[in-house]
Amino acid sequence: MTAAAPIMASTGSEPVAVRTLVVDDSVVVRTVIERILNSDPGFRVLHKTNSAEHALAYLRGEQVDLILLDIELPGQSGLAALPAILAAAPRAKVVILSGNVEEGSAAAVEALALGASDILAKPGSGSFGEQFPQALIERLARLFGPRAVRGEAAPRPQAPQAPAAQPLACLGVGASTGGIHALSRLFQGLDQPLGVPILLTQHLPASFTYYFAQQLARMTDLRICVAEPGDVLQPDTVYVAPGDASIQLRRGLHGRVMILLDPQRTPSGNLPGVDPMFSAMARVFGAGAAGIVLTGMGRDGTAGARDIVAAGGWIVAQDEASSVVWGMPGSVANAGLSCALLEPAAILPFVARRGKAVR
Repeated sequence: MTAAAPIMASTGSEPVAVRTLVVDDSVVVRTVIERILNSDPGFRVLHKTNSAEHALAYLRGEQVDLILLDIELPGQSGLAALPAILAAAPRAKVVILSGNVEEGSAAAVEALALGASDILAKPGSGSFGEQFPQALIERLARLFGPRAVRGEAAPRPQAPQAPAAQPLACLGVGASTGGIHALSRLFQGLDQPLGVPILLTQHLPASFTYYFAQQLARMTDLRICVAEPGDVLQPDTVYVAPGDASIQLRRGLHGRVMILLDPQRTPSGNLPGVDPMFSAMARVFGAGAAGIVLTGMGRDGTAGARDIVAAGGWIVAQDEASSVVWGMPGSVANAGLSCALLEPAAILPFVARRGKAVR
């Protein structure tokens, strides 16, 4: 198995293993997960249990950094117990490890909306093979590895907030790991409609798109639709990138802006991609474009954010403290492209104020 990068739980000056609680109804799965994690020096399984009730009892007296939680459990389901688990362990990352997430289940999307950090498909108890242990370690290593982009300096100080060059004409939002919960917080901060179309790219498989759109509709009174070729952008409508294509734009007759979809992966391998969506906004809306980069692994959004800023638009990034993974927003911040670093609930009020600055 390929060695993963060192993993740290920052509980002091010395790095320590990620303290882990495994909650699964199968004794075989619990044993296998414990063996996999304890074979890596970056993890230490402190406790295993088969029920949410036992997990909550354990958390009343112990602290952990990671909780691997199955959805289907005896008694209270993992999904039903998730809010209480997050409240009992507010500093821990909860990763859903379940056999039905590969199908894009509504339960998995709801778990992400409630605050789960990530979801992983669990193979059958007799089919763990050699690939799953490596995939599990690498996925968790990315969650608990250094959150700032390697080789980059600390985020540049944010530039003074000069008025926007033009009124806001279109808003784009990009997110990945932890993004669904961040989106819930984002829309909670929307006191009144912005009066512009909103384009949204969340890294999710295509099978999740339908349930993701349904979940978004519960978060906001804005109209939610999955983007389709030929859609004419309308104000106060959220256009969700499908899981198998990136949003592109074209200005047609009478200045109307229409959606195009690009099925090609970005150079960094993302589909859908935040970069192509932001770049399209820069081309079509110029200084009227603004972007929001929420929690997520990697750098998707940085190249597109650079295009928006070069066109006279502006970018807001989620702050590190509220991010599950400060990869995407951290990359934008490190590049000096964001005009503000904010927690999600504060972002749309800021956008509303700045977007009307020259009206």
